[in-house]
Amino acid sequence: MSARQRRVLPGFGSALGFTLTYLSLLILLPLATIFVRSAGMGWSAFWSAVTGPRVMASYGLSFGASGIAAAINTMFGVLVAWVLVRYSFPGKRVIDAMVDLPFALPTAVAGIALTSLYSTHGWIGSRLEPLGIKVAFTRLGVTVALTFIGLPFVVRTVQPVLQDLEREVEEAAASLGASRWQTFRRVILPTFLPAAFTGFVLAFARAIGEYGSIVFISGNMPMRTEITPLLIMSKLEQFDYPGATAIAVVMLLVSFTLLLFINLLQAMSRRRFA
Repeated sequence: MSARQRRVLPGFGSALGFTLTYLSLLILLPLATIFVRSAGMGWSAFWSAVTGPRVMASYGLSFGASGIAAAINTMFGVLVAWVLVRYSFPGKRVIDAMVDLPFALPTAVAGIALTSLYSTHGWIGSRLEPLGIKVAFTRLGVTVALTFIGLPFVVRTVQPVLQDLEREVEEAAASLGASRWQTFRRVILPTFLPAAFTGFVLAFARAIGEYGSIVFISGNMPMRTEITPLLIMSKLEQFDYPGATAIAVVMLLVSFTLLLFINLLQAMSRRRFA
């Protein structure tokens, strides 16, 4: 029997052609336009546009706050997924639905809500201010907003893995004399660790490009609380299209490099715990 006859789904060539065409028009072509537009600047102008003090400060805030928010979401997202999978309690369905709210809620609405809560006159901010903690219009506020929008990515990535984890395996480990820590380290952790890495990557990638929820709570102060997407928007409003595309190219390259690095770590962890 030929290879073509053994295929379960026919039309592989046509489907692949449509897939490549769709991806090219939707993803590759716009990204290529960014590179082409920035290439016309020349190396010296490009380097000057992407390494200015204001731009470097925005890089540090965007990538630093995104990494911190993704790490926080990874830790607490695994905990939330564990509670939703392993325990039954009143209001479980409500909490499960609340996890998806950042997906459905417009980011601008989330930004306004967070600013109202964490401002000096807000319900939470007014209680933190006597302790010397200011959230709104600070770097901490940016991290809070990025944490808010990234939590569902971790929970929804880890949750199916924990659902497929059979409790009989844990019981077998306990019957063989394994302690709770040994059971977690040798049975549970290897199962959900790759999914936790994936959730971290998704939350980090989502946070890097976030704009709507941060524009209100950050205060948009150059060199202090200005994120890179906002700086790109400012340059576009000033009709500095080459400068905006140059910064966009840097963000794209750094994001791709970090995602590739984390995916390699994920593959290594899978081989290690296999």
